[in-house]
Amino acid sequence: MTWAPYDAATAEPPARASDGAPSPAPLGLDHLTHLVAAQDAFLASIAEVDPTTRVPWCGRWRVRDLVVHLGRIHHWAAGQASKRQETPLGRGPFVLDTFYATQAAELRETLVRLGDTEGWTLVGNGPASWWRRRQLHETTVHLWDLRTAGGLPLDDDAAVWSDTVDEVVTVMQPRQQAMGRMQPLPAPVRLVATDADQTWLLGGTGTPSVTVEGTAQDLALLVWGRRSPDEVAVRGDAAALDDALARRLTP
Repeated sequence: MTWAPYDAATAEPPARASDGAPSPAPLGLDHLTHLVAAQDAFLASIAEVDPTTRVPWCGRWRVRDLVVHLGRIHHWAAGQASKRQETPLGRGPFVLDTFYATQAAELRETLVRLGDTEGWTLVGNGPASWWRRRQLHETTVHLWDLRTAGGLPLDDDAAVWSDTVDEVVTVMQPRQQAMGRMQPLPAPVRLVATDADQTWLLGGTGTPSVTVEGTAQDLALLVWGRRSPDEVAVRGDAAALDDALARRLTP
C-alpha cells in the first residue's frame, strides 16, 4: 500500500466523513494494545514462513517484500504522527526480523510518547493517536497475508476485523473518492457481519443495491481485495458488488 498526502482544505468532502477531520476511534477497542499484539504476532511469524514464498494478494511480492513493506510503513507512520518526514531506510537487503522489530518498536514508542499531540494523518491534522487504529489494521491485514501465504492459521478476532471494515467504510473509501481516485458508487453496498452484530453502508447513504453477509474477517478481506464475492453471501445485484470491488476502495 502506498499512501499519498491528503489536503483536507482543498479536497472534495468525503461521502461518509463529516468534514475531512479524523473520525473518533470507536469505543471499546484499545487500538494500541491490539496493535502491539498484531506486531508481535507478525514478528514471530516471519521465522515461520520462507521469505521467497509468494503473496498472491499483493501482486508480485514475496514474503520478504511484505515484511520490508510493513516495516517501512511503520517507520513512515511514526514520522507522520510526529509531523516530520521520515529518514530514508535505504534499499537493503535487510535482516528481516531485526528490520521489522526495529521499525515496530519505533512506531509503538512514538505513539505512546505522543499520545494525543497533534500530528499529520491521512485526513488532515489530528491527534497522533489516530495512527494507532490505522496501523493496527495495516498490520492485521498484512499479518493475514503473511500467515496465509505460509499456510498458517490466524486467530479471528471479530471486534478487530469489524473495526477494519469500519475504517474502510468511514475513512478509506471516502478518502479515495475525495481524492478523485474512484467515482462515487451508484448505490451503496450493505455489509453485514454475521459474527459481530454490525452493519455498514459502503459508499454513502440511500437504498443499497446489494447486501453482502459474512464474518467480519471475510468482509474486511473482501473490501481489502483478499476475498472474492464467491466466498461470502450475496443478495441483490451481484454486478453492483463486482463494480464496487473493481474500484479503488482503498489505497
